[in-house]
Amino acid sequence: MRKISLLALSLVFLLSACAPNFQKQNETVQTKEKAKGKAIIPKYNISNNYYRTILPFEPGEARGLVVNNINTRYDLNEFEMGLMRIAQNSFDTDKYYFQEGQQLKAKTIKQWLNRQYTAAQLKENKMKADENIGLNPVNTSPTGSAPSSPIYLAHILEHDYLTKDDKGNVSLAGITIGLALNSIYYYKIKADGDTFEKKIPFTEMENQGKKMAAEVVKRIRSMKNLGNIPITIALFEQQSKTSVVPGNFFTYTTVDQGSTELNNWEKVDEKYYLFPSTDAENDHRDDTIAFLNFKQDVEEYFPNYNGVIGKAFYVGDQLQDLNITIPIQFYGKTEGIGFTQYVTGLVMEHFPKYLSVSVSVTSVDGPEALIVKKADATEPFVYIYQ
Repeated sequence: MRKISLLALSLVFLLSACAPNFQKQNETVQTKEKAKGKAIIPKYNISNNYYRTILPFEPGEARGLVVNNINTRYDLNEFEMGLMRIAQNSFDTDKYYFQEGQQLKAKTIKQWLNRQYTAAQLKENKMKADENIGLNPVNTSPTGSAPSSPIYLAHILEHDYLTKDDKGNVSLAGITIGLALNSIYYYKIKADGDTFEKKIPFTEMENQGKKMAAEVVKRIRSMKNLGNIPITIALFEQQSKTSVVPGNFFTYTTVDQGSTELNNWEKVDEKYYLFPSTDAENDHRDDTIAFLNFKQDVEEYFPNYNGVIGKAFYVGDQLQDLNITIPIQFYGKTEGIGFTQYVTGLVMEHFPKYLSVSVSVTSVDGPEALIVKKADATEPFVYIYQ
């Protein structure tokens, strides 16, 4: 029977995508901004997949806007973490330190997310010409009609990357920008009326995103102290409001130090699938069959089964990570322990060694158990919630 580990040990391995680096000590460094003074670089790096964060933590200037502009919590998490993965193509995790975006102010981002306005619309809204800096296209439809064009750009996310010199001074050395684009445009004809939706063709969304990216880079270059900072900018396709899997970044480009010209766009071959689903079956039949066999064995064990749902992350055609949720009703703690032990065996039996799999067993009372099998691990880590 598999081991049931202590919570502390479970958390250590959950957070570690690879061997943690615990050799470095806390470093006290000096930021360039006099108002900020000294800062601390944490001594622990839990994984080479993450950056160490400069402390004290400085919230992003546009903190909170992302919650209002992104359709689902799944999209929100992937928008942030996916942008950090893309940053690693330009900014090494051993050399650079992470900080939430400090360059683009909340007011600026709000203005950039607006539509362009006609002269008449500016007058109607009592706006100045220099405030007409929205990146989304103008709506020329009369009141009471469907918009003439969709809102393509939903949100702008900035991440900053810093380096430390020999004297312990930390300064900005790179910026990544994520542009979240709508695959579906939601709109109302009347303020208190029904919500309509319009699917935006991928090619149309991509072309608009690339055009906006070029404009964003020009604007960043005109800002104080940002003329020579390397920039990475990436396009994210967010899913519908009803989706239970997140969207994904599909392309990114870089801008060299001191330049306003975008380099070639690079494809980001990542995608999430829901298991079971028609898309998963069509695109990844073998993985779908393995999941369905696992699901069938779970169903045979327990009569109060409510469903098994998987969220699969692919890079190219290779399944990288599978997160499974099993909602179920237990009538006693020992029953839950027995079920968890059985499911742990199924995880080791049905899925290949190279695949990372996590299983969350839940009930109406909350989380019941967590099973984590890391890639190539011989033993899973299991925690029973008390």
